[in-house]
Amino acid sequence: MHYPLQLSFKIMALAPQISVTDAHGQLIFYVKQKLLKLKESVTVFADAEQTTPLYTIQADRVIDFSARYHLIDAQGNKIGAVQRQGMRSLWKARYEVLDGEQVVMTIREKNPCVKVLDGLLGQIPIVSMLSGYFLHPAYQVFRAESTEVMLLEKRPAFLEARFTVRRYVELDPKEETQILLSLLMMSLLERRRG
Repeated sequence: MHYPLQLSFKIMALAPQISVTDAHGQLIFYVKQKLLKLKESVTVFADAEQTTPLYTIQADRVIDFSARYHLIDAQGNKIGAVQRQGMRSLWKARYEVLDGEQVVMTIREKNPCVKVLDGLLGQIPIVSMLSGYFLHPAYQVFRAESTEVMLLEKRPAFLEARFTVRRYVELDPKEETQILLSLLMMSLLERRRG
Protein backbone atom coordinates (compact mmCIF):
# COMPACT_ATOMS: atom_id res chain seq x y z
CA MET A 1 0.00 0.00 0.00
CA HIS A 2 1.12 3.50 -0.74
CA TYR A 3 0.89 5.79 2.29
CA PRO A 4 -0.54 8.12 3.45
CA LEU A 5 -4.01 6.56 3.20
CA GLN A 6 -7.13 8.73 3.15
CA LEU A 7 -10.35 7.77 4.99
CA SER A 8 -13.48 9.64 3.91
CA PHE A 9 -16.74 9.38 5.89
CA LYS A 10 -19.92 10.37 4.12
CA ILE A 11 -21.64 12.30 6.93
CA MET A 12 -24.84 13.12 5.06
CA ALA A 13 -25.56 9.43 4.33
CA LEU A 14 -28.10 7.63 6.52
CA ALA A 15 -25.78 4.66 7.11
CA PRO A 16 -22.10 5.43 7.81
CA GLN A 17 -19.90 4.87 4.73
CA ILE A 18 -16.10 4.95 4.61
CA SER A 19 -13.87 4.97 1.55
CA VAL A 20 -10.17 4.23 2.04
CA THR A 21 -7.82 5.28 -0.75
CA ASP A 22 -4.05 5.16 -1.05
CA ALA A 23 -1.66 7.99 -1.96
CA HIS A 24 -2.39 7.39 -5.68
CA GLY A 25 -6.17 7.65 -5.23
CA GLN A 26 -6.78 3.89 -5.63
CA LEU A 27 -9.69 2.53 -3.56
CA ILE A 28 -8.41 -0.01 -1.02
CA PHE A 29 -11.46 -0.56 1.20
CA TYR A 30 -15.10 0.48 1.16
CA VAL A 31 -17.32 0.11 4.23
CA LYS A 32 -21.06 0.70 4.49
CA GLN A 33 -22.32 -0.01 7.99
CA LYS A 34 -25.77 -1.53 8.35
CA LEU A 35 -28.22 0.36 10.54
CA LEU A 36 -30.19 -0.95 13.52
CA LYS A 37 -28.18 -4.08 14.27
CA LEU A 38 -28.01 -5.19 17.90
CA LYS A 39 -24.91 -7.31 17.29
CA GLU A 40 -22.49 -5.22 15.26
CA SER A 41 -21.27 -6.69 11.96
CA VAL A 42 -19.40 -4.61 9.38
CA THR A 43 -18.36 -5.86 5.95
CA VAL A 44 -15.27 -4.39 4.28
CA PHE A 45 -15.39 -4.49 0.48
CA ALA A 46 -12.76 -4.04 -2.23
CA ASP A 47 -15.11 -1.88 -4.31
CA ALA A 48 -17.75 0.84 -3.84
CA GLU A 49 -20.35 -1.35 -5.60
CA GLN A 50 -19.98 -3.81 -2.69
CA THR A 51 -19.50 -6.87 -4.90
CA THR A 52 -16.20 -8.15 -3.49
CA PRO A 53 -16.18 -8.67 0.29
CA LEU A 54 -12.67 -8.79 1.77
CA TYR A 55 -13.23 -8.83 5.53
CA THR A 56 -15.94 -8.90 8.17
CA ILE A 57 -15.69 -7.25 11.58
CA GLN A 58 -18.08 -8.94 14.04
CA ALA A 59 -18.87 -8.12 17.65
CA ASP A 60 -18.72 -11.00 20.11
CA ARG A 61 -21.87 -9.81 21.91
CA VAL A 62 -24.90 -7.57 21.62
CA ILE A 63 -24.12 -3.83 21.89
CA ASP A 64 -21.69 -3.47 24.77
CA PHE A 65 -19.11 -0.91 25.86
CA SER A 66 -16.34 -3.53 26.04
CA ALA A 67 -17.31 -5.76 23.12
CA ARG A 68 -14.52 -7.49 21.23
CA TYR A 69 -14.68 -7.11 17.45
CA HIS A 70 -13.28 -10.10 15.57
CA LEU A 71 -11.48 -9.45 12.27
CA ILE A 72 -12.36 -12.21 9.79
CA ASP A 73 -11.11 -12.63 6.21
CA ALA A 74 -13.27 -13.62 3.20
CA GLN A 75 -12.49 -17.31 3.78
CA GLY A 76 -13.83 -17.15 7.36
CA ASN A 77 -10.43 -17.19 9.11
CA LYS A 78 -9.99 -15.05 12.22
CA ILE A 79 -7.01 -12.75 11.68
CA GLY A 80 -7.26 -10.77 14.92
CA ALA A 81 -9.56 -8.65 17.04
CA VAL A 82 -9.92 -5.15 18.46
CA GLN A 83 -11.38 -4.28 21.85
CA ARG A 84 -12.07 -1.00 23.61
CA GLN A 85 -10.48 -0.66 27.04
CA GLY A 86 -13.77 -0.22 28.95
CA MET A 87 -13.63 2.46 31.64
CA ARG A 88 -10.18 3.65 30.53
CA SER A 89 -11.81 4.78 27.27
CA LEU A 90 -14.38 7.12 28.80
CA TRP A 91 -12.07 10.13 28.76
CA LYS A 92 -9.29 9.06 26.42
CA ALA A 93 -10.08 6.44 23.77
CA ARG A 94 -7.92 3.35 24.09
CA TYR A 95 -8.21 0.13 22.07
CA GLU A 96 -6.19 -3.08 22.03
CA VAL A 97 -5.41 -4.95 18.80
CA LEU A 98 -5.21 -8.67 19.51
CA ASP A 99 -3.73 -11.65 17.71
CA GLY A 100 -5.47 -14.57 19.38
CA GLU A 101 -5.47 -13.56 23.04
CA GLN A 102 -2.20 -11.62 22.86
CA VAL A 103 -2.20 -7.80 22.69
CA VAL A 104 0.03 -6.85 19.76
CA MET A 105 -0.85 -3.16 19.32
CA THR A 106 -2.55 -0.38 21.27
CA ILE A 107 -4.51 2.52 19.76
CA ARG A 108 -4.59 5.65 21.94
CA GLU A 109 -6.22 9.00 21.50
CA LYS A 110 -3.47 11.63 21.32
CA ASN A 111 -5.36 14.53 22.95
CA PRO A 112 -8.80 13.90 24.49
CA CYS A 113 -9.58 17.63 24.84
CA VAL A 114 -9.62 18.02 21.05
CA LYS A 115 -12.05 15.10 20.71
CA VAL A 116 -14.39 16.55 23.37
CA LEU A 117 -14.39 20.02 21.73
CA ASP A 118 -14.91 18.50 18.29
CA GLY A 119 -17.88 16.49 19.63
CA LEU A 120 -19.43 19.46 21.43
CA LEU A 121 -19.05 21.95 18.59
CA GLY A 122 -20.23 19.32 16.14
CA GLN A 123 -23.67 19.46 17.78
CA ILE A 124 -24.17 23.20 17.22
CA PRO A 125 -25.79 24.16 13.90
CA ILE A 126 -23.57 26.18 11.55
CA VAL A 127 -20.63 25.94 13.99
CA SER A 128 -20.51 22.19 13.28
CA MET A 129 -19.73 22.92 9.61
CA LEU A 130 -16.71 24.98 10.65
CA SER A 131 -15.39 22.86 13.56
CA GLY A 132 -14.01 20.30 11.10
CA TYR A 133 -11.57 22.92 9.85
CA PHE A 134 -9.77 23.62 13.12
CA LEU A 135 -10.25 20.61 15.45
CA HIS A 136 -8.37 17.48 14.46
CA PRO A 137 -8.53 14.46 16.81
CA ALA A 138 -5.64 12.02 16.32
CA TYR A 139 -5.12 8.39 17.31
CA GLN A 140 -1.68 6.82 17.69
CA VAL A 141 -0.98 3.11 17.13
CA PHE A 142 1.79 1.60 19.28
CA ARG A 143 3.43 -1.82 19.36
CA ALA A 144 3.40 -3.54 22.73
CA GLU A 145 6.89 -2.15 23.41
CA SER A 146 5.66 1.43 22.83
CA THR A 147 7.01 2.04 19.32
CA GLU A 148 4.62 4.27 17.37
CA VAL A 149 3.81 2.52 14.09
CA MET A 150 0.85 4.51 12.66
CA LEU A 151 -1.16 7.67 13.18
CA LEU A 152 -4.82 8.33 12.25
CA GLU A 153 -5.54 12.07 12.17
CA LYS A 154 -8.67 14.01 11.23
CA ARG A 155 -8.17 16.48 8.36
CA PRO A 156 -10.06 19.68 7.45
CA ALA A 157 -13.20 18.88 5.44
CA PHE A 158 -16.62 20.28 4.60
CA LEU A 159 -19.76 18.07 4.85
CA GLU A 160 -17.71 14.91 5.43
CA ALA A 161 -15.09 13.65 7.83
CA ARG A 162 -11.63 13.03 6.39
CA PHE A 163 -8.75 11.24 8.08
CA THR A 164 -5.17 10.54 7.07
CA VAL A 165 -3.33 7.35 8.07
CA ARG A 166 0.46 7.60 8.22
CA ARG A 167 2.77 4.61 8.65
CA TYR A 168 6.07 5.15 10.48
CA VAL A 169 7.63 1.66 10.35
CA GLU A 170 7.50 -1.34 8.02
CA LEU A 171 4.86 -3.88 9.02
CA ASP A 172 4.20 -7.40 7.87
CA PRO A 173 0.96 -7.77 5.84
CA LYS A 174 -0.99 -9.41 8.70
CA GLU A 175 -0.07 -6.65 11.19
CA GLU A 176 -0.92 -3.96 8.65
CA THR A 177 -4.34 -5.54 7.95
CA GLN A 178 -5.06 -5.96 11.69
CA ILE A 179 -4.25 -2.30 12.34
CA LEU A 180 -6.19 -0.90 9.37
CA LEU A 181 -9.32 -2.94 10.13
CA SER A 182 -9.03 -1.96 13.81
CA LEU A 183 -8.77 1.72 12.86
CA LEU A 184 -11.86 1.40 10.65
CA MET A 185 -13.91 -0.16 13.46
CA MET A 186 -12.56 2.31 16.02
CA SER A 187 -13.52 5.19 13.69
CA LEU A 188 -17.09 3.91 13.46
CA LEU A 189 -17.31 3.47 17.25
CA GLU A 190 -15.73 6.84 18.09
CA ARG A 191 -17.98 8.61 15.57
CA ARG A 192 -20.95 7.59 17.73
CA ARG A 193 -19.29 9.09 20.83
CA GLY A 194 -19.08 12.52 19.23
